[in-house]
Amino acid sequence: MAIAALTAFPASANPPAAVPGGDSFIGEMIAILLPLVFIIAGLLFLLRMLRRRYGLSSSDSPLSVLQILPVGPRERVVLVKSRAGRVFAIGVGAQSVTFITDLDIGDVAPESTAAVVPAPRSPSNIDGDR
Repeated sequence: MAIAALTAFPASANPPAAVPGGDSFIGEMIAILLPLVFIIAGLLFLLRMLRRRYGLSSSDSPLSVLQILPVGPRERVVLVKSRAGRVFAIGVGAQSVTFITDLDIGDVAPESTAAVVPAPRSPSNIDGDR
């Protein structure tokens, strides 16, 4: 009976013959590079969506956020700088956005230059006498 089973299915007993030259170098390169191109394109598309969704922008954008100061659970004061160099203080709440004031560029100078220039002494400065 075992001999009858082996003779009945001769194709399963023999391994399939390999096709000579079936895999080429160009075919292997396409099989590697094509998925890689799709992955890179997908990552670039995802990055573009994230930049639009979360407002991540480059340095040549018309407005940039300099500082965000939380003043409440959902309220913030945001310093925004325009491309022209003007700085605005804006109040952002849960339901509204309010313009507060224009600031001079010297008001928002980096702390490293502000630390070098001492504050002027005045009678109204309580901590100046300590």
